[in-house]
Amino acid sequence: VRLVDSGGGLVQAGGSLRLSCAASGFTFDEFAIGWFRQAPGKELEGVSCTSGLDGSTYYADSVKGRFTISTDNAKNTVYLQMDSLKSEDTAIYYCAADSVFCSDFGPGFGVSWGQGTQVTVSS
Repeated sequence: VRLVDSGGGLVQAGGSLRLSCAASGFTFDEFAIGWFRQAPGKELEGVSCTSGLDGSTYYADSVKGRFTISTDNAKNTVYLQMDSLKSEDTAIYYCAADSVFCSDFGPGFGVSWGQGTQVTVSS
């Protein structure tokens, strides 16, 4: 299982970015893909999840209504569309995979991780 995340960058508050998590070595119907983020000096935070096992999704309250997770099975890629970005969204974002439902998304999730992509939102 290998994950490569990308798409981060510098954006002004109110702007948008789309992160990508390209997967190899497994199929999405066997795994859940989650996005985490870690801001400087803060703990790792689970942001969103989509599970191919049961079609479930999850969004943290801090991003609900602004972020959208989606899957392109043909490209074996999961996207995190981030709109109405705020300065507090600034963090390194990581995607991770695990063979669980999104109801199990949280600490301990992730048997494979991407390398991380930096998102910086300027106010």
